[in-house]
Amino acid sequence: MDDSPGQLRSLLGIDGPFPSVLEGFAPRGEQIELAEAIEEALAGEGLLVAEAGTGIGKTLAYLVPVMLAGKRTIISTGTKTLQDQLYFRDVPMVARALGVTPATTMLKGRGNYLCLYRMAQTRESGELPSRQAVAELEAVYEWSGRTADGDLSVTEVISDDSGLWPFVTSTPDNCLGGECPRFEDCHVANARKAAQEADIVIVNHHLLFADMAIKQSGFGEVLPGAGAFVIDEAHGAPEVASQFFSASISARQIRDLCQDILAESGKQTAGLAVTAEPVEQCRSALKRLQALFSEHLPERGSWQTLVERQELRTGLQALDQAVADLAPALAALDGSSRGVEACIQRRDELQLMFDRLDHAASPGEVRWFERRGKGFALYITPLDVSTVFTEFREQQEAAWVLTSATLSVSGEFTHFTRTMGLEDADTLQLDSPFDYQNHALLWLPERMPEPRDPEFIEHVLQQVLPLLEASGGRAFLLFTSHRALQKAAAMLSDHVDFPLYIQGERPRSVLLERFRSSGNGVLLGTSSFWAGVDVMGEALSLVVIDKLPFAAPDDPVLAARGDELRQSGENPFTALHLPRAVITLKQGAGRLIRDVNDRGVLVICDPRILTKNYGAAFLDSLPPMRQTRDMMEAVGFFEHPGD
Repeated sequence: MDDSPGQLRSLLGIDGPFPSVLEGFAPRGEQIELAEAIEEALAGEGLLVAEAGTGIGKTLAYLVPVMLAGKRTIISTGTKTLQDQLYFRDVPMVARALGVTPATTMLKGRGNYLCLYRMAQTRESGELPSRQAVAELEAVYEWSGRTADGDLSVTEVISDDSGLWPFVTSTPDNCLGGECPRFEDCHVANARKAAQEADIVIVNHHLLFADMAIKQSGFGEVLPGAGAFVIDEAHGAPEVASQFFSASISARQIRDLCQDILAESGKQTAGLAVTAEPVEQCRSALKRLQALFSEHLPERGSWQTLVERQELRTGLQALDQAVADLAPALAALDGSSRGVEACIQRRDELQLMFDRLDHAASPGEVRWFERRGKGFALYITPLDVSTVFTEFREQQEAAWVLTSATLSVSGEFTHFTRTMGLEDADTLQLDSPFDYQNHALLWLPERMPEPRDPEFIEHVLQQVLPLLEASGGRAFLLFTSHRALQKAAAMLSDHVDFPLYIQGERPRSVLLERFRSSGNGVLLGTSSFWAGVDVMGEALSLVVIDKLPFAAPDDPVLAARGDELRQSGENPFTALHLPRAVITLKQGAGRLIRDVNDRGVLVICDPRILTKNYGAAFLDSLPPMRQTRDMMEAVGFFEHPGD
């Protein structure tokens, strides 16, 4: 294909191939500018950080130069939903328009793929988490004969929150690898083989950073080497990187290990006689500690909060000892099967983590806990991921492009580039081409109390109800906490006739589909609905945000990072907490206008955006829409759409 100067401008212009394959396509100068910057980065081993406002069409802007460059490329995006969109819709459309046929594959984390060996084990043992799981297991078994790729995440045979998932999928801990009796049919192995041979591999951030962590520990790689990496929705990368560069131990790991020890030892003559008692002791110690977590601890907290309670220290020591006591029983079965060897290795790794927790924390790390339903997890997290990410980048002879609609704060990229170790990157900021001035209105309600007021949510709804009536529903109500969401849901159910779609009552994809098709729905969501949700057209015309989305003050990781900044002479609020909140608010506000013809009202109910000095950082980072303090002007936006 012609690679002369101006090729991208021609391809993405009105006379290019895209008007015939993409309905509503229109040339956008910002899209061409972004594509040319990406083309330049791909031509060498460049490093580009680019903020592309909503409506620029950044997916086209990177897919076209990627396909023209002909380099093996890994594209990472924020969610599995966006992965599916890229793989099934966007990449085939661009390839068709350009007349090229790159070998493309999608690779997800192993937890999305059916494990044939574990499914068979589960059907044989009959040990299941619930009665509902019995029917689900048979549905999965029936589906297993029809699926080509084993991707459970795109089928309806098992619900998102089913307890069956760990019984029919594998983890790095319990996978038997090449010695598995079903290895030839392994869906994970086949997906990875396809990735090794593909020109374009589409992953999500969780898999990308999990792979980096595996390489960092010296255990090979999941993803193939590449000449280019494109990280889309890059605003979410720092959080995911922090998660995967952490070391952890969880109740589920220990529970699964006990279950697998019994399954493996049951295959050996007199095996259960050796393992039954220590496994039961380990399960009992785990249950006692889980009960203590539920009784005494918040959902998240620092290591200090945990160990300052004597009963929790005692419970942890008892579990540590119970895991240690599994070693002699497993040693008696050593060499009897690959499964037993895997259990020995998993037990040893758990013991190493307990040993780390027994010693004083190292500089540059934070220890903390998290409760998950009846379970828990303990973490050792690095305070700084930039060094690890930089080392990984420098090991790859590749170009890097990181892009999102929300990377800057008041026009500056410093927060993002410093967090990810990208200070040497070229940066580009391109504003949205949408006509926010005429198509959107920002209403900042008057006489709102401070968010700490116990009746704050009541005041939010009092202000918003007339606007909901004027908009005919068609609204997202975004909250910074589940407690506020539930309180608002209970109140709204008594005051509106619009259908309510409440996060947690159905899977996210189901809620969104029902919201879109309702025509007058009101969706209430928290963090997962602030980003990566795309509702175009009249189905969504009102977005209400209750508070400025500052992270919880007791977040142990952020608190530790704040302490480190303070010790180095910086202000944790301006260097950490404020930039994070601004980027999150930009994400939430970005739900409103998703297409050139969209119009609507954004409501921010937190008075601090006007009364505090830092409020300007939020306002300066929002799209340039008109502002009002007058409720009637906001109501009139819907009653007189032509004004």
